[in-house]
Amino acid sequence: MRVLVVEDQKMMADAVVEGLRDTGLAVDVAYDGAAALDRCRVNRYDVLVLDRGLPVVHGDEVCRTVVDEHPHTRILLLTAASDVAERIFGLELGADDYLPKPFVFAELATRVRALGRRSRSAVPPVLRRADVVLDPARHRVLRDTFPVSLTKKEFAVLEELLRADGGVVSTEDLLESAWDENINPFTNVVRVTMTSLRRKLGKPALIETVSGVGYRIP
Repeated sequence: MRVLVVEDQKMMADAVVEGLRDTGLAVDVAYDGAAALDRCRVNRYDVLVLDRGLPVVHGDEVCRTVVDEHPHTRILLLTAASDVAERIFGLELGADDYLPKPFVFAELATRVRALGRRSRSAVPPVLRRADVVLDPARHRVLRDTFPVSLTKKEFAVLEELLRADGGVVSTEDLLESAWDENINPFTNVVRVTMTSLRRKLGKPALIETVSGVGYRIP
């Protein structure tokens, strides 16, 4: 799941970003509305955590634009206003959820994950292929009924491969979905993660390399 946090209070934005990254999500950040729209036009985000009171381009306009141009992206509005009319107005803009400030981080993280599941509503909550079962909600992987302990990135890579339902997933797609925008596009981190993931999943080999294209679980 890839998330963009848009908040002009840098300290708060950075704290939210780090907290969400610690839960295993790929998270980018923008500190004004114009930068947020630029990132949305370059990257595909599952969830946008959006402050309304933004400089350069107001959060309301960012919300309208994302709803029009990126209908797959779910939007969680943040605002200091707790008035019911304000919440209704925010939802009428096209946002999917609304959280007043101050908020408890655990609630924010739970709402982000819930919205992320809605952005991929055609995918079953528990993923199965061959003898592998991956449960995103419980962060659990089983192979042939035996638990497999994975790092957050290994889990994210396996999840993307299972979501592809037998299709090939390119290295570029894995970098975009499982890492944030600060990753070096020429890094070998996907290959290293794939090697470790294959080792942990054990025999028989589950993940195929499609030369020059990417990886798949047939």
